[in-house]
Amino acid sequence: MIIKNYEIKKQSLKKYNFFLLHGKNEGLKKKITENLIDVKTNVKIYEEKEIIDNQNEFIENLNSGSLFEKKRNFVIKRTTDKILNIFNEIRNINNRDIKIIFDSDNLEKKSKLRSIFEKDKELICVPFYPDTEQTLTSLTLNFFKEKKISVSQNLINIIVSKCSNDRICLFNELSKIESFLKNQKKIDLSNILKLINLTENISIQNLVDNCLTQNEKKTIFILNENNFNNDDSIIIIRYLLNKCKKLTILVKEYEKNKNIDLTISSARPPIFWKEKDIIKNQIQLWNIKDLKKLMYQINEIELQIKKNISNSLNLVNDFILKISNYKINNKT
Repeated sequence: MIIKNYEIKKQSLKKYNFFLLHGKNEGLKKKITENLIDVKTNVKIYEEKEIIDNQNEFIENLNSGSLFEKKRNFVIKRTTDKILNIFNEIRNINNRDIKIIFDSDNLEKKSKLRSIFEKDKELICVPFYPDTEQTLTSLTLNFFKEKKISVSQNLINIIVSKCSNDRICLFNELSKIESFLKNQKKIDLSNILKLINLTENISIQNLVDNCLTQNEKKTIFILNENNFNNDDSIIIIRYLLNKCKKLTILVKEYEKNKNIDLTISSARPPIFWKEKDIIKNQIQLWNIKDLKKLMYQINEIELQIKKNISNSLNLVNDFILKISNYKINNKT
């Protein structure tokens, strides 16, 4: 049975024992997991591979129980269809005090595990989707309202842009701000920049912006002048992907109204005034077809980086330079 993540609190799910949480949103999945199970109890966390390699031991553990634990909670991470046979066996265990959460990444519609959880009324399936800027902006705005802290929309935009559509990162940054303010009720730009370490990422932002504007000389200069390391590689790639997604929305709007100023002024969330000129250039330079192709290549290069961390910076540098030379077909 499918339940939306925002419906969890509205429904009583105490009678259910098996839950499938699938999709890309680790921050929200963590919150929902805490709503589904009693975090004060002993929660045992496994990787799928652990269960598969030690199937008999795991099933014996479920059957044996404990005199000291009336309710037992299990979370199995990174589950796939490989665990299906084990699931079919453990769901027949007659123990209503067991609750198991299967935590998966994206599962395709053809996934047998997903299909079983979606169709069976005794099972709960909760899909998750990546946070959008609108969602994170709303969470940030609510945070400042609850704390009764005065903050401008521009500052909210800056905080959200730092988090690359990751609510865990957002909550970490908001926690820093809350600790810094204590009894203060107002915060300014200089404090925000210091607290969220945005200055460290200015170079990454400049690199991506000049790359997408195809300013090859400036792109090479930034690569040479900054001491990026292998850990920065994923940050650069994800920032680039996030930037391309935003740019795709703007290009679609521009293709409809044919008015660059209207496209910029109607953007949501609003574009920071310092970024307007460079974003105008990017909108007029790129088209939807090439942006989609680029985003596909970004996903491919991220996979290569994860497989070859020691050489990740070279992979990223080569890829960034390739984009700055990319031949965009804007002819109709």
